[in-house]
Amino acid sequence: MKNLIFTAAAVLAFGFANAQSENDSAKTFGFAENDIFVEGNLGFTSTDNKNTNAKTNSLQFSPKVSYFISDNVAIGVQVGVGSAKGELNGVDVSKSSSFNAGVFGNYYFLELGKRFKTYGSANIDFGSAKSGLGNAEVKSNGTAVGVGLGLNYFVTERIVLNFGLRNILSYNTSKVDAPGAKSSSNFGFDLNGNVANPFAAGSFGVGYRF
Repeated sequence: MKNLIFTAAAVLAFGFANAQSENDSAKTFGFAENDIFVEGNLGFTSTDNKNTNAKTNSLQFSPKVSYFISDNVAIGVQVGVGSAKGELNGVDVSKSSSFNAGVFGNYYFLELGKRFKTYGSANIDFGSAKSGLGNAEVKSNGTAVGVGLGLNYFVTERIVLNFGLRNILSYNTSKVDAPGAKSSSNFGFDLNGNVANPFAAGSFGVGYRF
């Protein structure tokens, strides 16, 4: 499996760190009470099985706005759009698209040097999805609750990179939009991210602190 997100994120982060020439001791990196943080996060996962000629790709984009109620605690709102596609021998066998909106809270608990800030995140999202091809398309609605970890890297005092591992711990329910359909639910613990759900995958983003 090719997980491009964290490879690119690691290269970018440590590239910035190694190339940094300014005097950090004269600057302040981090968040403070009453700060507003606007960011856009992108998640992408791709698999290519040469043995079966099966390919899958998923993409997710999620803009967020956070408000810091203290130096270490932020609350915010987010929306997300995502899509996923599966191919077999070059022919589409599955497609899906998603939309969600929700709220979240972040707690900053560890600093790794002056520029790296580690946080825990909890979120609740409400969303809808479509999956299937042609007349077999199925619509569903659901709710998801997740707990994850993330890392911020301050490129400057205002520009911040974000590396997020979404939904290490998650619970979600969904119901197909059809007469007589019943809801289903699942609970999971996953350090690698859920490839089948683009909103549960890791993400890389860029933000600005106001």
